[in-house]
Amino acid sequence: MLSDTSGGGESTPRSDAIRLLARREYSRHELAERLAAKGHEAEAIAECLDALAEQGLQSDERFAEGFLRSRILRGQGPMKIRLDLERRGLDREEIRHAFDEAARRGEGDWFALACEALARRFPGPGDTPRERARRERFLAGRGFDFDQVRHALEAAWLTDD
Repeated sequence: MLSDTSGGGESTPRSDAIRLLARREYSRHELAERLAAKGHEAEAIAECLDALAEQGLQSDERFAEGFLRSRILRGQGPMKIRLDLERRGLDREEIRHAFDEAARRGEGDWFALACEALARRFPGPGDTPRERARRERFLAGRGFDFDQVRHALEAAWLTDD
């Protein structure tokens, strides 16, 4: 069996990290957790992650931007995305920077995104309070705030005639 090992048959933190990063971007925190789960020592993990970051192979900024873009394409709102990024170990400043960059690129019109997600999921605004509440819960669960939900409920099915 072929494997990327060094010497005595055990993989190094670097080889395991490279293998993980070859599949997708990871935050530093996620990568550290994965490497620790493989039994690598904390000091070796920290050194490895510092080297990978220096070489540009691991970047929390790049991870956050890609993650944000993918979640926008899924129709998720800003509150859910922020929470998911925090869970992945990014600090508030890194998250704010990713959102600012998305806004600068013209991504992240949260009001329009809420309208699109709602119109895709439901055929109309709902005739009863129960149906409207279901639509509100749907958007809230997707991570949209109160103002975005209200806007979507009023504008999602308007036509541009």
